[in-house]
Amino acid sequence: MSPPPPAAPGLANDTAVPIPPEMHSPVDLAGDLERFRDKLSTYLKSDEVARIESAYVFGNTAHLGQFRSSGDPYISHPLAVADTLADWHLDAQALAAALLHDVMEDTSIPKQEIANKFGKAVAELVDGVSKIDRIENQSFEEAQAENFRKMLLAMARDVRVILIKLADRLHNMRTLGAVPPQKQRRIARETLDIYAPIANRLGLNPLYRELQELSFRHLRPLRYRVLEKAVKRARGNRRQVVDKISEALRLSLPDAGIEAEVMGREKHLYSIYRKMRQKHLSFSQVLDIYGFRVIVKDVPTCYLALGVLHGLYKPVPGKFKDYIAIPKANGYQSLHSTLIGPYGTPVEVQIRSREMHHIAESGVASHWLYKDESALDELQKKTHKWLKSLIELQSASDDSAEFLENVKVDLFPDEVYVFTPQGKIIPLPRGSTAVDFAYSVHTDIGNRCVACRINFEMMPLRSELKNGDRVEIITADLPNPNPTWLSYVKSSKARAQIRHFLKTQQMDESVALGERLLGQTLHGLGVQLRDLGSAVWERFLRGVGAKSKIEVLADIGLGKRHTGIVARRLVADRIAEGGTPTEHKPQGSIVINGEEGVALHLAKCCRPIPGDPIVGIIRKGQGLQIHIYNCRNIGKASHERDNWVEVVWAPGIERLFEVGIRIVTENRRGVLAKIAAEIAEGGSDIQNVSIDSDPGVYTALNFTIQVTDRVHLARIMRGLRHISEVVRIIRTRD
Repeated sequence: MSPPPPAAPGLANDTAVPIPPEMHSPVDLAGDLERFRDKLSTYLKSDEVARIESAYVFGNTAHLGQFRSSGDPYISHPLAVADTLADWHLDAQALAAALLHDVMEDTSIPKQEIANKFGKAVAELVDGVSKIDRIENQSFEEAQAENFRKMLLAMARDVRVILIKLADRLHNMRTLGAVPPQKQRRIARETLDIYAPIANRLGLNPLYRELQELSFRHLRPLRYRVLEKAVKRARGNRRQVVDKISEALRLSLPDAGIEAEVMGREKHLYSIYRKMRQKHLSFSQVLDIYGFRVIVKDVPTCYLALGVLHGLYKPVPGKFKDYIAIPKANGYQSLHSTLIGPYGTPVEVQIRSREMHHIAESGVASHWLYKDESALDELQKKTHKWLKSLIELQSASDDSAEFLENVKVDLFPDEVYVFTPQGKIIPLPRGSTAVDFAYSVHTDIGNRCVACRINFEMMPLRSELKNGDRVEIITADLPNPNPTWLSYVKSSKARAQIRHFLKTQQMDESVALGERLLGQTLHGLGVQLRDLGSAVWERFLRGVGAKSKIEVLADIGLGKRHTGIVARRLVADRIAEGGTPTEHKPQGSIVINGEEGVALHLAKCCRPIPGDPIVGIIRKGQGLQIHIYNCRNIGKASHERDNWVEVVWAPGIERLFEVGIRIVTENRRGVLAKIAAEIAEGGSDIQNVSIDSDPGVYTALNFTIQVTDRVHLARIMRGLRHISEVVRIIRTRD
């Protein structure tokens, strides 16, 4: 590879800024190129190395005159990214794409030119890591979310996309000191929230730890320096203990006939900081800042070594984890045990085989590093399953911000392991509930779940699951996810599928309601909705810029379009298409049967029940709300009379409605029991009861009960007045 031509001012990390010549930092590009080429020659063929050299020359020419914020020629960045990928032994296509990964974004070279010169696969990889041009009026957060969505979906098609992006982010983090402090904090937070968890999810542990450390350094610089000094001081104090434990491990394992490699390690600063934050500890209280790793030849030897170590030092109860029998979601396998070492010092020990160590260090990149390892098949299956789940999240999430939120939830795999009735292990995020479990088994089971048994006992769906729980889901015939589930589900799949169902349901209900509202208004104008032909609708859609009739009806149902305006425009278009003029007729009423939905619902403020005089009001984005005619909120909305809709109760409604009553009673023993018995005698269920605090001679009891209509409520209230302790009873609103 030839050294780069002289460069002039240009691009920074990800924005173009001029760099004065006196600020340029010296960079040994020639030396870096030589070392990179030597690395490639160890595992690639000569023709593949030549193609990578060609990509370097092309990228160097494209970035000519561009500099990073540090003053280095811009090509030094793609070269560093490709060098990291070469450490993972990635193929020639990925390395060429790494050298070209900023060409589309930062120069005028199009994707097709890259495809013509280096092949379609390389162009697709470059496109996968390139940012989307920001749309006018789009906020920075929306643009970022859209870019993440594009990158993650490209990753689902080809995992090399994210490996290039992670190597790109690693080099940017290593050189982050050259950018302004505010930008440092933004990039560090983004790395900690997104890129480090992705590295962890793919099993790239060294990369994961380094990204965390670099993020911590730039996000909390003062805390980082204080903790760094504290660890250096403690290192000298604890050296004797660490040496003693290390020596004991190295001697005891061969004595038991176990050939092992023992490595001592110091916990990373971010791990110590996070432990201090989570457990509210001072640094002096964090005793296990050192750990040991024992590497043996195979799985049986792992368990033999564990027995030897437990004989040498006593294990801490509850601090043993078997990730060999139940691997982590990213394929990580190891035995973890915390032992009480000399002087009462707790020491964490990890025991794993050589194959497990390869995977723990390289994760999904092991596919390229150790192609002959049979153990990688399971890792590839797990990775493929996760990448496939991203496609499912994409289909269930309508906008980029929601998709990114769901992915963030999925990126923190602190898991619990539960069992199906058939004995299959299901990993779930910590804090998951029975609803999360139902969706993890199958989306249809999640949508139809109504109850659950945990360890053979009936439990609420919101019950938090623990390791080893046996979970059985009871389903209904028809799907009916509850919006309240969103307040306690933890898994991204459950959250995305619940939202998707509710949005679909809202669309269906909104279309049905919009059709009823439009039909009512058109009837008042002397036109039947069914008489409007396709030509009238096509003319109307062109005029208002809508995509379809369904979209217009849904917008009417959600209050986004005014029914009267749409109706009059349709009538005008009908006349323009050759229809006859219309005569005005009295508008009919919308019939309410009391079945609440997403697009049509009874207002919580006044809780209308059959028999109450009611009025409907269309609220933008909320659909049709039904209120009692003298509700205070209706009075406040008097300026919105154009959005009022005439509604009437359907005859013969047989469902139950919630209503509030307030009962003032003498403060005597047993009065609550009398009231509850009278309500039950009246054929009603109590949904909720509360008692006003600080009772004196009199006590106020607030009930939410279920009734069929206003007559039923009057009968119950009449019965309650016969109780001698009852002083006053009223129906409550708001």
